[in-house]
Amino acid sequence: MTAPSMLKQIIEEAHIVIKLTALSAEQEPHSTLAAFLINPGGECHWAHTGDSRIYHYQGSKLVHRTTDHSYVQTLVDKGEITEEEANVHPQSNILMGCLGTEEMPPITQHFIPQLRPEDVLLACSDGVWHYFSASEMGSALTMLSPHGSDRIPDSKARSARGGGDNLSLVIVKLEPLS
Repeated sequence: MTAPSMLKQIIEEAHIVIKLTALSAEQEPHSTLAAFLINPGGECHWAHTGDSRIYHYQGSKLVHRTTDHSYVQTLVDKGEITEEEANVHPQSNILMGCLGTEEMPPITQHFIPQLRPEDVLLACSDGVWHYFSASEMGSALTMLSPHGSDRIPDSKARSARGGGDNLSLVIVKLEPLS
């Protein structure tokens, strides 16, 4: 099985499980997913659905990030609002697709042919990314050690929203071989 097909299968199976759980609990889910696989040769595949994001940095420079499956992202894509306006839009929480709904959610995939030393991958929920510009996040991730790099985003997001939203965060920082 290839990495892209494995990631797609993970999302599809998660969708079915969450959908069945939602039916039995009579609740409407708003689950999202962001996942990546790094092969030993340094290639990276990622997939996401909803508004959890994956960022790829080289040093503090943003190389690529996922595009949300949300109402405000459609407005950004149409040129009706800016990314900055999307972050404070009153309908920023409306998803155009997520796990567990009636329809299969949209799945977006991306491929990085070769990760390099000093590259950083960040997967996080909107409870984290909502409070940072891409450059703020890149600076924080570059300045800190891999073990301490989760502390600044987590503490700022908690203080900004009072801990009311989901704060999920995974950071992979490639270190040069010595």
